[in-house]
Amino acid sequence: MIWLNYTIFQRVIIGCIFTGLLTGLLGVFVVKMRLTAIGYSIAHSAFAGAALGLALLADPLMTALLFSIATALLIGPAADKAKLPIDTITSIAFSLNMALAFIFLTLAPTVGLSSEVASVLWGSIVAITNRDLFFLVVLTSIVIALVYLFWKEIFTIMFDRRMAEADGINTKPFIYFTILMVGVVIAFSLRLVGGILVYALLFNPASSALQFSHDMRKIIVLSPILGVISCISGFFLSLVFNVPIGSSIVLISTIMFAISVIISPKKRREVRT
Repeated sequence: MIWLNYTIFQRVIIGCIFTGLLTGLLGVFVVKMRLTAIGYSIAHSAFAGAALGLALLADPLMTALLFSIATALLIGPAADKAKLPIDTITSIAFSLNMALAFIFLTLAPTVGLSSEVASVLWGSIVAITNRDLFFLVVLTSIVIALVYLFWKEIFTIMFDRRMAEADGINTKPFIYFTILMVGVVIAFSLRLVGGILVYALLFNPASSALQFSHDMRKIIVLSPILGVISCISGFFLSLVFNVPIGSSIVLISTIMFAISVIISPKKRREVRT
């Protein structure tokens, strides 16, 4: 079992809360807007960016942020301009980013599974700084404010994008902005969960919440709660068993998804009908 001083413990708990809130909230949009492949690709672009930071002895958070934003800004417009399926673009971007990530890790001065390299791969309890917390709080406030202001448009797009366009809503800016915010949130979640596993935190809580209700207002509240529970439970699991925090968080969120499928009220209603 790992023992932490109170300052680090408090910092990690706050980081878990805001990371869970952000990934849980945006995960609903990613799943309902069918952007899961894009989220997966952006997650690994952030991983490649963090690896580049290690190779250049720069701040991995900043390089991860640049890589994820660049990927987010390119994927949507590139697919539209080239008139290619979005899965084709994201598959190419995913393989490219993974190749770059391992090249950068090989070039990093800290060869092998040093603490920095391991934190990029699987997350680290002590990697979260006060600066990271500040950015997470600001980002959470911005995302919640934007969701509140544009809830009608976002809800319509999640329900049916073609219907939203027929109603006169220009869906592309909302889709592109969602992709961009996913890139930013993934970059800031990297320290906690790690580059290989961060996508699961974006997808699992939202998928679990969708098992319980058709009401998007309830889902939009439940998914962040499940994200927070996954992060905090994974943190304590990593402390008790001395295993990577990212792996622990993903394990908890996967178990929660399995349980939600088994006890899903939606499934029981479908069986009755």
